[in-house]
Amino acid sequence: MYVADQWSDYEVIDTGDGDKLERWGQYVLRRPDPQIIWPIADESGDWKRADGHYHRSASGGGKWEMRPSLPERWTIAYGDLKFHIKPTNFKHTGLFPEQAVNWSWMMDKIRKAGRPIRVLNLFAYSGGATVAAASAGAEVCHVDAAKGMVQWAKDNAVLSGLESAPIRYITDDVFKFVQREQRRGRTYDAIIMDPPSYGRGPNGETWKLEENLYPFLQTCTTILSDQPLFLLINSYTTGLSPTVLHNMLHMSMKSKYGGAIHCGEIGLPITRSGLQLPCGILGRWESE
Repeated sequence: MYVADQWSDYEVIDTGDGDKLERWGQYVLRRPDPQIIWPIADESGDWKRADGHYHRSASGGGKWEMRPSLPERWTIAYGDLKFHIKPTNFKHTGLFPEQAVNWSWMMDKIRKAGRPIRVLNLFAYSGGATVAAASAGAEVCHVDAAKGMVQWAKDNAVLSGLESAPIRYITDDVFKFVQREQRRGRTYDAIIMDPPSYGRGPNGETWKLEENLYPFLQTCTTILSDQPLFLLINSYTTGLSPTVLHNMLHMSMKSKYGGAIHCGEIGLPITRSGLQLPCGILGRWESE
């Protein structure tokens, strides 16, 4: 498992009964996680001081119960990277802290490349990977279908002192954008993608991972430069195996460019138990 264990502003304090207790800077949130099927060992102390508790509804969705002390949004840092945190109606906070293992990895790859690197970040959400890549010196194109998330990414870049960095922000359906880049002849040295299980674009476009991921990946390979540095796929789709990502990267990338493939679970350390919380999977292709 690739474990994001270098945080100081974030931690999973404890887990149990379908919930995780997390510290985001100075604030503690309690949020549901369907993979936590073990009991809470001791529901006292930290569990009782949560500043926000997301209660899932039996009919779907849910709502936050918040203390007056919890601000609408606040800032946390991962090294020199800074991010706005804001509890949303869908239990999320605008950041997936387990992705820090990918941020550190890509920053190292970019810095050691010894040449200018152009990065394309697809399904880019609030820009964690965008900020990481730009801070390492890359030129970045950030693409997401949600206008609000693109603005959130811009805010995170400003927080991290990257307001003048070469970042291009695009609000669009990612499949259509990649096809247009293909027609334009524009290429990238690295591609990052975090595709959802299901989604809709701004004009009603439908995305289904099991149907669209491999053809989309194939299309993405057509806009890679002659010397690609890496291609990263993240997935939170239940039931999707790291081996599936390995097979797709082998067929689409290794067969064409050589290089190396690394796939596996991604997770976070649990402070109280010393265990690890699985949070999804990744597939990395990198040049050798």
